[in-house]
Amino acid sequence: MSLLFLSKLIQVLSVILSSFHLYTAATLPYTALIQRGVHLGLILALVFLYSAKDILSLKLNDNKNIKLKTSRVVINLVFSLIALIVCGYIVLHNEALTFGLRTALPTLLDQIYGVITIILVLEATRRITGMALPSIAIAFIIYGFIGPILPGFLFHPGISLRRILGLGYLSTEGIFGVPLGVSATFAYIFILLGGFLKVSGAGDAINQLSLALFGQVRGGPAKAATIASTLFGSISGSAVANVLATGTFTIPLMLANGYRKDVAGGIEAAASTGGLFMPPVMGAAAFVMSEITGISYRYIIISAATPALLYYFGIFLSVDFEAGKRGLRAMKKSKLPDFWPATKKVMPLLVPIAVLVYLLVFLGWNPTKSGFWAIIALIATSSLQKTTRFNWKKLVEALELGAKGALVLGTSCATAGLVLFIVNVTGLGLKLSSGIINLAQGNIFLLLLLTMVACLILGMGLPMTPCYIILAILAAPALVRAGVPIMAAHMFVLFFGALSNITPPVALAAYAGGSVSGAGSQQTAIQAVRIGLPGFFLPFLFIFWPSLLSPSFDLNYIFAVTRAIVVILCITAILSRYLLERVTLFEGTLLVLSMILTFTRVSEFTLFISLSLLALVVIMQVLKKRLYKH
Repeated sequence: MSLLFLSKLIQVLSVILSSFHLYTAATLPYTALIQRGVHLGLILALVFLYSAKDILSLKLNDNKNIKLKTSRVVINLVFSLIALIVCGYIVLHNEALTFGLRTALPTLLDQIYGVITIILVLEATRRITGMALPSIAIAFIIYGFIGPILPGFLFHPGISLRRILGLGYLSTEGIFGVPLGVSATFAYIFILLGGFLKVSGAGDAINQLSLALFGQVRGGPAKAATIASTLFGSISGSAVANVLATGTFTIPLMLANGYRKDVAGGIEAAASTGGLFMPPVMGAAAFVMSEITGISYRYIIISAATPALLYYFGIFLSVDFEAGKRGLRAMKKSKLPDFWPATKKVMPLLVPIAVLVYLLVFLGWNPTKSGFWAIIALIATSSLQKTTRFNWKKLVEALELGAKGALVLGTSCATAGLVLFIVNVTGLGLKLSSGIINLAQGNIFLLLLLTMVACLILGMGLPMTPCYIILAILAAPALVRAGVPIMAAHMFVLFFGALSNITPPVALAAYAGGSVSGAGSQQTAIQAVRIGLPGFFLPFLFIFWPSLLSPSFDLNYIFAVTRAIVVILCITAILSRYLLERVTLFEGTLLVLSMILTFTRVSEFTLFISLSLLALVVIMQVLKKRLYKH
C-alpha cells in the first residue's frame, strides 16, 4: 500500500463528494435518505482514509512497527469500505424504508447494519473532533436504556435496542435526521465555497487589504485581524480554523507592533469566534436554526447581523483602547501593502460574497442554490486575474478542500442526530427546561444566567453546529416556555455556544491563538474573554431589547442600537481602563453608572442621564488630553 495510492483515492472520493453536492445544488437534492446516505457514506470513508494516510506517513523504523503500521492501514481501509456499504444499504432501500414498516420492524440484517453504522459514526467523530461529542452521544444512548431505573424527572419507560436501531438508523429521526440533512444540503455548499475562496487566494487578499486599511492607525495589526476575521469568519464554520487562517498572518504583526503574546492571541481568538454568529453562514448553525424553529433562513441572517456587528464593534474598541493605553504606534508605511493594488486584488474575490448576500437577502433564494451561484461567480471573477484564475489543478484542489472541510460537520451532525433522537423519544428536553424554570423561580434574569452557564458548559469542546443543536434541544425550550420569543431564545443559546470557544477551561479558539502567539493557553483565554466580554452582554441586550433582532430598522431599532453602543463603550472602557486617556476611579464610577442606567432603561429620562454621564467622562478625558499635551 503506497502513500500515493491513498492520496489519489482520497482525492477521487473528495471530487466525487463535492461534485455530487454541486450537482444537487444546481438541480434539486435527492430524497432525504439518498442525499444523506451518499453524503455520510463518503464522509465516513474519507475520515478513515485520512487516518490510514496519516498512519502510513509516520516514519517507523523497525520491522515490528512496520507490520503494525500495515495492519492499522488495512483496518482503516476496511472501515472505509464498510462505511460505504452500510450507507449504501440505506440508499438502495430508501423506498422501502420511506414507505414501509421497516423502521418499526427492522430485520436482523437491518439491526446488524445499524449497530455497525452507530459504531462507525461515533469512532469517526472521535477521530476528527475528539472525545467530547462521542462521549455525550454514548451517555445519551445509555440514558435511553436505563431510564426505568432512574429517579425523579430523569425517569422514562426506556427504549429498546430494536427501536434505537429502527428509528436511529433506518429513518430520518436519528443518524440521518435533520442535523445531517443540513450538512448534506445547505452547509456543504458553503464549506465548498470556502474551499474555492481559499484556493483563489481570498484569505491572503483579505489580510492584505485589512492591513492596508488599518496599518497606519494605532493598533493597526489588531484592527486588521478584527476586519479579516469578520470577513473570513462570515464564511468559515470553525473558530479554530479562522484563527489559523488569519492569525498566522496577523498575530506576528501584532507582536511586532508591541502587543503582548497573550493579548495578541486573545484578540485573534475573540475576533475569530465572532465569525460563528456572523451572517451569512454563522458556523452553519443558521441552517439548523431555520429547520428547528421554522423561521426562514433569510430572516435569521438579517436578524443576526446587528448583534454580530455590535460584537465586532466591541472588539474594535478593545484593541484601540489597548493600543492607546500601551502607547503603540502605527506601522511604518513602507512595511504596509499598497491600498489600491490590495483593493484591486481582493475586489473580484469579494464579488461572490456580494452575489451570495444579494440572492439570499434581496431575492430570498434557497441557501443551497445561492451558494452554488456564488461558486460560479467566484470562478468567473477569479479568471480576471492570472494569479487567481482556476485551472484544472486548482479546481480539483478546491473540490478536495471542500470535502475535507466538511468532515467535521458531517460526522458531528450524524452524532448530534443520535443525541436529538434520544432527547425527543425520552422527553428529556421538556424535563430539563421545566427544571431550569423551576430553579429560576420566575426570575427571568436568573433564568438567563442559568441558561448562559449551561450553554458555556455544554458547548465546551464542541464544533459549532452540534453545539447549537444540543443547546437548541436542551436549553432554548426553557427560555421559550418562560415567554422569550423563539428567535431571541435560539440566538441567545447560539451566542453563548459560540463564546464557549474562548471561555476557560476548554477554550479551543484561545488555545489555537496561544499556540500561534507562543503564549500560555489559559492566559490567552483570559485575555480573549476580556476582549470579547461585550459579547457576553449582547445576548441579554437582545432579550430585553428585542428590537436589536428586528429586521424592520424602525425607531425602536435605532434606540436599541444606541443603547447597546453605550453599554459596549462603557464596558470596554472600564475593562481597558482607557477611553481617550487612562480612566480614573471617578471616571470609571461614572461609566459604571452610565452602563447600569442604560441597561435597566427604567425610563427615557434615565437614558438621558446615562448619556449625560458618558458625555461628562468624554469631556473630562478631552480636557485631560489637552492638559497633557501642554
